[in-house]
Amino acid sequence: MGTKTVFVSIVGRANVGKSSLLNRMVGEKIAAVSNKPQTTRTKITGIVTKGETQYIFIDTPGMHKINTKLSEHMLDNIKEAVKDVETAILVVDCTKKIGDNEIKLINSFKATGKRVILAVNKIDLLKDKSDLIELLSNYSKLYDFEEIIPVSILENDGIDLIFKALDKNAQEEPHYFPDDALTDQPEKVIMAEIIREKALINLNDEIPHGIAVTIDEVSEHNNRNNEPVLDINAVIFCEKESHKGIIIGKKGSMLQKIGKDSRIELESFFQIKVNLQCWVKVKDGWRNREGIIRNFGLTNK
Repeated sequence: MGTKTVFVSIVGRANVGKSSLLNRMVGEKIAAVSNKPQTTRTKITGIVTKGETQYIFIDTPGMHKINTKLSEHMLDNIKEAVKDVETAILVVDCTKKIGDNEIKLINSFKATGKRVILAVNKIDLLKDKSDLIELLSNYSKLYDFEEIIPVSILENDGIDLIFKALDKNAQEEPHYFPDDALTDQPEKVIMAEIIREKALINLNDEIPHGIAVTIDEVSEHNNRNNEPVLDINAVIFCEKESHKGIIIGKKGSMLQKIGKDSRIELESFFQIKVNLQCWVKVKDGWRNREGIIRNFGLTNK
């Protein structure tokens, strides 16, 4: 039997669980997750190979209103991901009513005739299941979804049903990635995203949107016990001098906490001891500066 491949974009409004779904499907955490809007800024590819079928998932930023040049690029990433693949998973929150962002996405599906699976997330939060029935009925009137699947990504409920639905759209094609690949993200990007996630989780609401992380240097050495150690030098960029002080914290306490949380996850992901050094620098208003956005790798190119 020949190999099969299916390309899938994962779309939806902010904080519905798109990146969490990607991580569940892949079986490893490759996308940053937090309760802050716009945690995902660019397209992130996740790869799963089961038998002869390779599933290639493209996670996208959440739909939102444009307020900076960065958010323009984020919305461009969504449009490109929807346009470039034939199958999409629309992730929605079952505790929320259908909103403008869902309508905009559904209208884009109608324009292209895209095959769409509706994943209705957070069913573990529902007390009255009759609310779910009404919501599913309302969605079914808006688009001819291939499947409507209630799921709880948190509890890993319904994920297998999404795979089964995707199998119908797999095409006889070669596998585009090695069968053991999880993502096409460079290691430095994964490192930076882990650190940014820990900053998002630890910092106040006003700060995270203005944060970017770059990895300046990665090297390896053996410690006194002859164990390999990964040395990582990272820079956390913020938009204001006042934000820099908050990120560093009193006597460096916040930066130490971000660094400690990051190091634990980096060691788990890369399976090696990590020596992480984090620095904080200010780039005034970088989210509206095209050149800096491009240098940070946050455009859709």
